[in-house]
Amino acid sequence: MSKIKGLWIAYLVVVALTLSVTAQQRSTQGGKYDQQIQQEITKSLQKDKFQNVRATVEDGVITLQGTTKLLIDKLDADKKAHHVDHVQGVNNLIQVEGNVSDSQLRSQLADKLRYDRVGYGIAFNALNLEVNNGVVTISGNVRDYPSRDSALAIVASTPGVKEVVDNITVAPTSLFDDDLRIKLARAIYGQPSLQKYAIDPQAPIRIVVNNGHVTLYGVVDSQMDKTIAETQAKSVPGVFSVDDKLVVANQQPK
Repeated sequence: MSKIKGLWIAYLVVVALTLSVTAQQRSTQGGKYDQQIQQEITKSLQKDKFQNVRATVEDGVITLQGTTKLLIDKLDADKKAHHVDHVQGVNNLIQVEGNVSDSQLRSQLADKLRYDRVGYGIAFNALNLEVNNGVVTISGNVRDYPSRDSALAIVASTPGVKEVVDNITVAPTSLFDDDLRIKLARAIYGQPSLQKYAIDPQAPIRIVVNNGHVTLYGVVDSQMDKTIAETQAKSVPGVFSVDDKLVVANQQPK
């Protein structure tokens, strides 16, 4: 028994020494390129928007500190750091300047996003916003990835936004759904009593399609318009279901 115990202790000692040597090797290898990494990241950050950003390197890890005027600049600095050769990791401690109230920020973002992607299928995107201490959570449904990326870029480039949480759902690629979207838009916006909405570039009635299931979002002027829009959507061949989430203007919650 004592022999087995002695062998077990010896084994543990060998393991501990091996781990120690491995850690030292990793540290040495990580620090091997520190000077090169420092030179590259310093060169990459030589732009006016990064004038208040400083970078330090230790064991291959870049730490970014300082401030930027916009969140998109902070994200850009992070991206540049990750693209430096031999970098092992990035610790982004950059703070975004400016203080805008949550209510004001939400209003500004809503106004911008309401007209995003005009001419690129704006009617098929429906987004929601939440703002808490400058952190913006954006959710909802969009037709494609360019629509999602455009929305995120708008949020990240708006003064006062500290961080962004992306909860946007991108619809799966589907020729069937694409065909339905066109037919639904024609049925709804082409209906005589609803044509007044067609001239509004923000497309007040948003049409989300997922595997033949349709959800209507947005704001309409009356209960009659809401009912007609739902009826028109249900009349389109190939539609499996319609969830009418349209809101009547004078019935919106305060």
